[in-house]
Amino acid sequence: MSATKIGYLIPLNNDFKEDTSLSNLPLSPGPNVIGRNNISVSDKRLSRKHLTLTAAAEGSASLLVEGTNPVVVKSGDQRKKLKSNEKVSIFDGDIIELIPGHHFYKYVTSLSRKRPPSSNGGTDNEEPSTKRMRKHAEPENGIRKGENCEEAIRDFRVSNDKLPLTFQLLRVQGLPGWANTSCVSIGDVIQEDVLIAILSNYMVDIDWLMPACPALAKVPHVLVIHGEGDGTLEHMKRRKRANWILHKPPLPISFGTHHSKAMLLVYPRGVRIIVHTANLIHVDWNNKSQGLWMQDFPWKDQNTPSTGCGFENDLVDYLSALKWPEFNANLPGLGNFKINPSFFKKFDYSSATVRLIASVPGYHTGPNLKKWGHMKLRTVLQECTFDKEFQKSPLIYQFSSLGSLDEKWMAELSSSMSSGFADDKTPLGLGEPLIIWPTVEDVRCSLEGYAGGSAIPSPLKNVEKGFLKKYWARWKASHTGRCRAMPHIKTFTRYNGQKLAWFLLTSSNLSKAAWGALQKNNSQLMIRSYELGVLFLPSMKRHGCGFSCTNNGGPSKEQRGSIKNPEVQKTNLVTLTWRSSRWNTDESSEVISLPVPYELPPQRYSSEGDETIYSLIYFHVSWIKIESDLFLSPLQMSRGLGIVDTPRRMFTVKFGRDKFNCKLPGIPDFLDVSSKFCIVG
Repeated sequence: MSATKIGYLIPLNNDFKEDTSLSNLPLSPGPNVIGRNNISVSDKRLSRKHLTLTAAAEGSASLLVEGTNPVVVKSGDQRKKLKSNEKVSIFDGDIIELIPGHHFYKYVTSLSRKRPPSSNGGTDNEEPSTKRMRKHAEPENGIRKGENCEEAIRDFRVSNDKLPLTFQLLRVQGLPGWANTSCVSIGDVIQEDVLIAILSNYMVDIDWLMPACPALAKVPHVLVIHGEGDGTLEHMKRRKRANWILHKPPLPISFGTHHSKAMLLVYPRGVRIIVHTANLIHVDWNNKSQGLWMQDFPWKDQNTPSTGCGFENDLVDYLSALKWPEFNANLPGLGNFKINPSFFKKFDYSSATVRLIASVPGYHTGPNLKKWGHMKLRTVLQECTFDKEFQKSPLIYQFSSLGSLDEKWMAELSSSMSSGFADDKTPLGLGEPLIIWPTVEDVRCSLEGYAGGSAIPSPLKNVEKGFLKKYWARWKASHTGRCRAMPHIKTFTRYNGQKLAWFLLTSSNLSKAAWGALQKNNSQLMIRSYELGVLFLPSMKRHGCGFSCTNNGGPSKEQRGSIKNPEVQKTNLVTLTWRSSRWNTDESSEVISLPVPYELPPQRYSSEGDETIYSLIYFHVSWIKIESDLFLSPLQMSRGLGIVDTPRRMFTVKFGRDKFNCKLPGIPDFLDVSSKFCIVG
């Protein structure tokens, strides 16, 4: 190379900060060969002549892929994958992934390295490509300008007394600090002097749970309601503490599961209700995009008769369906109680900020027809009035597992999701749904590599149905920093621009088993699984929702009288990228920001070329978990039996005594690793 240096490739770590353990790669005018010989990392996927970067003195440069493996160039929030012999122009601040999702280098010109720190309010280490995007970004559909949109979650800060009005994302390891603003971990929700803990989930890893949440060791009574199979259950029985009760709810219809993810924590001052989307396993609380809502409620005044409310009735009805074994608990200063569903009538839920939408297995008829699943959602929405701008507005279905669907049932579900009336009492009308699901490239470049697909399962026969093609949309989450954190969160919403008519955070995937299917001329709803979600509505804001069971500044037990008759105030729900100037709200309403992790409106899958088709086919069989040093060290939560694969896109699957081969389109030829068969809910 020439002695004249006009730029550098700066190595970055997974947080996209400069990795000082590796050397900068100097760039000279003209062609610069980058490959295994001048990069101090050991990776056989890197060719000796991996790429050629041709740089000019004024700062422009072009990149040509020379090796057999693809290279990704990220400019602002745009990522472009280049195959062998493909070429692209790059600019100051662009990030190069020598292998998609691995070995990050930032292209920096010598001029930019001499530039003084920014004084315009931007961060000192802001990428020039981001600044270009900010300069040219224009507001659209109520979205804020690029300056705030690019890292919108950075400004998402909610006071403790208003947390019940919104939800929070779970903290993700490996993301930059700004992406975890106002995010939570399991230790943030199970804290202080819990008297009773009821943990409801599908998968439970006790070996992870106890060290991850030491506070559980001090809880006198723990009930774990789970959906585990016999093998894992035996391990749980051996490892659990003596004061823990394990219970798997009855499943009267085949192929159902207990899939709800919730916690009920009883404190001396009240109860904390938590509804979330994460299994009680390491990867769900550390590597995935997940959501969590919680609210604290005080004990009722036993001297003042009180009636229930919608939230209380829905909660007790759902808990009653679980049929856990009743147990006794002596709560210091409070007395002896039988812990059954009726026990939870002792708390005052009048300040609840959400409605519960639950599913329980069974054939539901008569008054129970509208009590569960999508019929419950339909019923609640039909009681609500929305702004007229939401008439015929689109719907979003975002989830992590796809069931066996048909067009009739999709119409049935969209009818429920489209329920509700405008201000003038006219129906909102049917909305067009889109399904947000990542592609194979998203999984491949995720924090977990191909293993990230293990939590987003679907049989190929479910995915290939032709009528679904019109629904597919991309997972893009730049504003929350979660493009590389694969979604295990499940959300459903109706929106217009950056404004939300309503928003549902739930454990329900897109399946008949979760939502139910109408039968017998619509007189019966059949549901196979247990599910639980919280519905945010524009009229659910109530003064006095800031009560706290813990010592975080909430109203004390003596002050709780102020919330006996909470005042309902109209609220408007928006995404983090909404601009206030685009919605003229009156002084009597309040805007509530919800950290919707994906971008709205979503980008549809392209219908041109084979790349999207392969992405769909391979990605949706990504429930085959790849475990390799190339992508991810082995996970303790791995389930299932072995797979041995070959470099010819052929997997030999060993399942029990059976053995079969399957060819998976879209698997890169360089992949030659040991794998495991894994299905995660």
